[in-house]
Amino acid sequence: MPRKLKTYQTSLGFFDQAIAAPSMKAALEAWGTKTNLFHQGVAKEVDDPNVIAATMRKPGVILKRPIGSHGPFKEHAELPTELPSRELNSRPAKRPAKLKPGPPRKIDDKEARRAALAFEREQRQRETERQKEEAALAKQRERREKAVAKAQAVIEEAKREHKKRASTIEAQRAAIDKQLQAEDARWEKQKQKLEVALRRAQDGKG
Repeated sequence: MPRKLKTYQTSLGFFDQAIAAPSMKAALEAWGTKTNLFHQGVAKEVDDPNVIAATMRKPGVILKRPIGSHGPFKEHAELPTELPSRELNSRPAKRPAKLKPGPPRKIDDKEARRAALAFEREQRQRETERQKEEAALAKQRERREKAVAKAQAVIEEAKREHKKRASTIEAQRAAIDKQLQAEDARWEKQKQKLEVALRRAQDGKG
């Protein structure tokens, strides 16, 4: 059986916000905050019958009105034309004369159950949208990870090819060094023989 809804109100940004939800926790989740606004005294349960009636008509939907105003809560509210003054020494502005509210609209059990079911539908829709967003982000993350893995594989393959070529060149260089050493040794012996022959020729012994 769906839980009975209550109306909660807070002020965020430029708006007063109200919502019909089964609990304070659900209201905070709908407002998108992890801070306990009720504990801080900036959120409360509403007992205004007009506000309750408005939120019960659209349970789970955040209704707004310009902050500091006393007009009706709407799903799409206009920005406030004037912000309430926070200066200590400033005089409070005169409030416009309020229209006398009509008799409170009684919420019967049938309507309360209907509102609770509507809230659950709204929550399911919001959860579905959240899951779709998470799935899209997961696909995007998977594509990015595949691209990174592919780039890393190309780098690793290029590194292996470089090591292979460097090893071949190193072996060739070692062989050339060995040949050079052998040539130096051969030349040294030949040079000694030639120098001996030269000295004999100079001495007339050749």
